[in-house]
Amino acid sequence: MENKMFCYQCQETAGCKGCTVSGVCGKGPETAALQDGLIYSTKGLAQMLTILRKNGAPVREEWNDLVRENLFITITNANFDDERIRRQIIKTQELKRELSQEKSIREAASESRLSEAARWTAAETSHPGMGVLAEENEDIRSLRELITYGVKGMAAYLKHAAALGYRSGELDGFMQKALAAVLDDRLDADALTHLTLETGKYGVEAMALLDRANTETYGNPEITKVEIGVRNRPAILVSGHDLRDLEMLLEQTEGTGVDVYTHSEMLPAHYYPAFKKYEHFAGNYGNAWWRQREEFEAFHGPVLLTTNCLVPPRDSYKDRIYTTGAAGYPGCRHIPGEAGEEKDFSELIRHAKECDPPAELERGEITGGFAHHQVLALADKIVEAVKSGAIRKFVVMAGCDGRNRSREYYTEFAKALPGDAVILTAGCAKYRYNKLDLGDIGGIPRVLDAGQCNDSYSLAVIALKLKEVLGLDDVNDLPIVYNIAWYEQKAVIVLLALLYLGVKNIHLGPTLPAFLSPGVAKVLTEQFGIAGITTAEEDIKSLLA
Repeated sequence: MENKMFCYQCQETAGCKGCTVSGVCGKGPETAALQDGLIYSTKGLAQMLTILRKNGAPVREEWNDLVRENLFITITNANFDDERIRRQIIKTQELKRELSQEKSIREAASESRLSEAARWTAAETSHPGMGVLAEENEDIRSLRELITYGVKGMAAYLKHAAALGYRSGELDGFMQKALAAVLDDRLDADALTHLTLETGKYGVEAMALLDRANTETYGNPEITKVEIGVRNRPAILVSGHDLRDLEMLLEQTEGTGVDVYTHSEMLPAHYYPAFKKYEHFAGNYGNAWWRQREEFEAFHGPVLLTTNCLVPPRDSYKDRIYTTGAAGYPGCRHIPGEAGEEKDFSELIRHAKECDPPAELERGEITGGFAHHQVLALADKIVEAVKSGAIRKFVVMAGCDGRNRSREYYTEFAKALPGDAVILTAGCAKYRYNKLDLGDIGGIPRVLDAGQCNDSYSLAVIALKLKEVLGLDDVNDLPIVYNIAWYEQKAVIVLLALLYLGVKNIHLGPTLPAFLSPGVAKVLTEQFGIAGITTAEEDIKSLLA
C-alpha cells in the first residue's frame, strides 16, 4: 500500500522504520507533506544564498533568520499548524523568485548548476522531488538525512542565540552550504561522511555561541535548589527552551499577582542568577515534555510553549495553550514577535487571573546548576575524588526523554550504578532519575545537572578540562563513559559534535536512529564504537569495566 507520508527523524518513529500513515508525534500526512515542502524549498534557498556568498554578494540577516526559522519549525513536536507552515513555504518561494534575478544566480541557472529545489519558485506548496524517499540509494539517503537533522539541531541553537542578539555569519553560512550540499548528486558517501563530521565541528561552535549568549546575558548557572511544589496563586506555566521569552514574561508579570513556573526543559532557567530576582518565579512544575497532557490539565492556568516538545493538546485544556516562536498548533493562540522584538504577553496574564491556582503534583526540591563554570569551580575537589578512587566513573546520561516504556531502562540504570559513579546530565532525560535522591560523594552530588539539551556544550567543556587537569592525551582515557538517550534533532547535533571531538564508544538508545542505514551504522560502529543498549545490568558491566 502506498505510503501516506514518510518520516523517520525521531526516536519514536513507527517500528523503528518510519511513520507512513500518521506520525507518532501527532502530525498527519498533510502536515508531514508541508514540512517536507518547507525543507525542500529551504534547501533550494540555501543553495542560492551559498552562491551569493561565493560571489561576494551581501546576504541579509533576515534571510538567515528565515532559514533558521524554517528548520526549527520542522523539528519534531514543534509545529502542527498547516497554515503557518504553508505561509512559510510561500514566503520562502517569494524570496527565491526575488533572488533568481541576481546575476550570480542567473549564471548558475544558465550553466545548469542550480538544483531543482532552487529553481522551484512556484506558488504551490509541494513538489515531486521533496521527501526523504526521493533519494533511492539508502546510504546516500541516510547520510543526507543525518546531515539535515544535524543542521536542524544547529538551527535551533542559533535561533536561541539570535534571540539574545548573538549571531554568526560563519555558522549560518555553513548551515546553508551543508543544506545545498545534500542536493548535490555528485557527492558520494565518502564526501558526505566528511561533511557529517564537519557538521559536528560547526555544531560545537554553535553550542559555544549559545552558551556565551546565555551566560553573558543571564550569568553563569550556579548550584540551585528548585521548588517543585506550588503556591496558592494563579500562574502561568512556561515550557520549551527559549530563555528570552521567559525573561519577557517574568518582566511583564512582575507585580501582577501571577506566578510563573517552568516545565520540562525550562527547569534550568532557575539556575541563572538573572532570574533569581523575580520573587514570583515560583519553581518547576511536573516532569518531562511527554507527560504534559496530565500535567497541563492539572496546572489550571495558561501554558506558554516557546519551542518544540509540544504534544497535541486535549480539548479540555487546548484553550489555555499559547505558542510563540517556531511552535504552533491549530486552534491555539500564537504570540507574535521575531528575534530582538518585544513580545506582548498581556493576554496570558489576563487569562491567568481568571484561572484557579495549579493543583499540587509533588512537594520538595531538586538541585541543579552544574554547568561548566560551576563544575570547574569544584575542579580541585573533583580531581582529588578521582585520584583517591572516591569517584570511579562519570557517566554522561544526557539527552531526551520520551514516552516508550523502554525508557524505564534509564531509571533502572541510574539506580543500579555503584555508589562511586557520578551522573553528568543535560536535557530532559534527567527526569528519569533526578528525583531518586542518589546521594553524594564527599559533598559532590551523584547527579550533576548541567541544564537543557541546549547546554550539552557544558559536558564537552567539562570533559576537555578534566583531560587537561589529569594530564591525559586522549579524551577517551578519561574516567567518563557515555550512555545517551536521544529523541529529536538537537540530540543529533550533540552526537555529531561528540564524534567530531573524538569521543568514542557512545551507547545510544533506547534504539539506534531509524535513519541510519546498515552501511552507515556499520561505519559509526567500526570507526567510533557507537553501540545500542541492552539491559541496565549488562551495560553497567561493560561501561564501568
